[in-house]
Amino acid sequence: MERGLLGNRYEILEPVGSGGMADVYKAHDPKLDRIVAIKILHHKLATDAEFLKKFQQEARGAGRLTHPSIVGIYDVGNDGGRHYIIMEYVAGETLKDLIRREGKLPVMEALRIAREIAGALAHAHANNLVHCDIKPHNILVTSEGWVKVADFGIARAISSSTMTYNGNVVGSVHYFSPEQAKGTKITPKSDVYSLGVVLYEMLTGRIPFNGETTVSVALKHLQEEPVAPRQIDDTIPPIVEAIVLKAMSKNPEDRPDSVSLMEDIAQAERFLGGGTASLEAIPDPAATQVMAPVVVPNEPETKAPPGKSSSSVK
Repeated sequence: MERGLLGNRYEILEPVGSGGMADVYKAHDPKLDRIVAIKILHHKLATDAEFLKKFQQEARGAGRLTHPSIVGIYDVGNDGGRHYIIMEYVAGETLKDLIRREGKLPVMEALRIAREIAGALAHAHANNLVHCDIKPHNILVTSEGWVKVADFGIARAISSSTMTYNGNVVGSVHYFSPEQAKGTKITPKSDVYSLGVVLYEMLTGRIPFNGETTVSVALKHLQEEPVAPRQIDDTIPPIVEAIVLKAMSKNPEDRPDSVSLMEDIAQAERFLGGGTASLEAIPDPAATQVMAPVVVPNEPETKAPPGKSSSSVK
C-alpha cells in the first residue's frame, strides 16, 4: 500500500512489517496529532468470513485490554473493503531481533522481560482472552527497554468449549503448547507454556525443539523433554531452570497460571539479588494477616501457671 489516507483520517507514512494475517503501517492521526500503527487485513483474506471473524475479534478483544505491557488498540474500521485496526505505535524492536543480536540475554534481563509478559498475559486471562501465539516475534521491546505484547490476532474468548479454529492448529510451531499441537482445547495455560519456551530461548539463545518439518517439531512438543537449560549454560541458576521447566510441563495441570508464574519470576529476581521486582499481585509472606484460629484435634488444653496470663501477647 502506498502513502495515502485511510478511513478519511489516517495518513499512511511507511510500511512496518507483515504477518500471517495483515500488513502493518506507520501512520499519522492528524485529529489527535499522534503517530499510530495500522494493521490492514490481507486482501486475499478480507473476503474469507472465518479470517475476517478472527480479525474483528482481535479488535474487540484486545480493545478491552488496558495494560502497560500490551499494545493498545485505538480504533477499528473498514475502508472500501480494507479492514483495519488502529494501534499504539511502539518504537523499538522485536524480542526476536534482540535475541538474534545478543545471542542470549543476561539472566536478570530475561527474568524481567518474562515477568512483564506474564503480567500482560495475566491481565488478558482475567479478561477471558488467550493470546494463542506468544513468541519473541510478537513481543516488542521499546528503546527504553519496556516490553509490549502485540498481535492478539488469533486470541479468543475462553469458554468451556474453547478449541482450535475449525480443528486446525493455531500458533507458531516452535512456541506452541502440546495441546495446540494436538489441536485440542486451548486454555490460558497454553500461553504459559509458550512463555516458558520464550524464556528458554532468552536464557540459552536457542529454541528447545527444532526439526526439518513443522510436524516433527510438533511431535517433539508432545513427546520429548527439552534439554535442561543448565546443560546448555551451567551459569543459569537452578531456580530459574525450575521456572522454565515447570512452565513447559506437558500436562497443563502441572503448569502455573500466569499470575503464579509472574510471582515465581519476581521471587526468583529477589532471591538472585535483583531486589527491584514490585508486583501488587505478590503477597508478602511476612505480612500481618487475619487468620481463623487453628484447632488441633484431641490436644489437651494447656493451663497457664498460677499468676501468669495464658495470652502470648505482652
